[in-house]
Amino acid sequence: MDTLFDREQRHAKVPERHGAARPAKPAFGLRWIPVRTLAPRHRPRLLKHLLALDDRDRYLRFGYAASDAQIERYVEHINFERDEVFGVFDRRLALVAVAHLAYLEGHASGRPCAEFGVSVAKASRGRGYGERLFDHAALHARNRGVDTLLVHALSENTAMLRIAHNAGASIVRDGPESEARVQLAPENLASHMEELVEGHAADLDYRLKLQVNRVDELLCASGRD
Repeated sequence: MDTLFDREQRHAKVPERHGAARPAKPAFGLRWIPVRTLAPRHRPRLLKHLLALDDRDRYLRFGYAASDAQIERYVEHINFERDEVFGVFDRRLALVAVAHLAYLEGHASGRPCAEFGVSVAKASRGRGYGERLFDHAALHARNRGVDTLLVHALSENTAMLRIAHNAGASIVRDGPESEARVQLAPENLASHMEELVEGHAADLDYRLKLQVNRVDELLCASGRD
């Protein structure tokens, strides 16, 4: 189970195209945002993040206003051994943005593909988290031999389509749905080093936040401000 979308309907195409596919831009920017790879132990935090989305946000993320039960099944069935899930944590270690990179087998194009989906908490929008997660996912996909990153989104999801467009995607619109494709550059030593450095830096950031929270808890327990 890669996403909650109906894949057969999503892969339908129409002639309307915008631009040509280009390599994704580098993941590093002027403002670095730590992104951590999530594991099965993070399912409760991931579920909490997704359940906090309102009906409109669930509709944009999944293609319909997913119920609590449907989101619970989605989280339960994420295959962390096959796919990758990334998160941005705030200083209280709450997940404020999450991306799911689903590696596709037997895609109709016959090329190595991965699909990207993202959600950002309402209070954390406008900070570049969605674009940062997209760049991070593109880097990981590139380093695993993927040459095409796909985004399936509702055509009204302008925020997601803007991220894909800014990454050089070609976009095919089919009425209420759109498919964006980003051609990734081949992996190389630099891209693997970038992923390694990003991973270590994000782990360090997480450990520092964890220590700060533990100190805060101790101070609260002792009755000190």
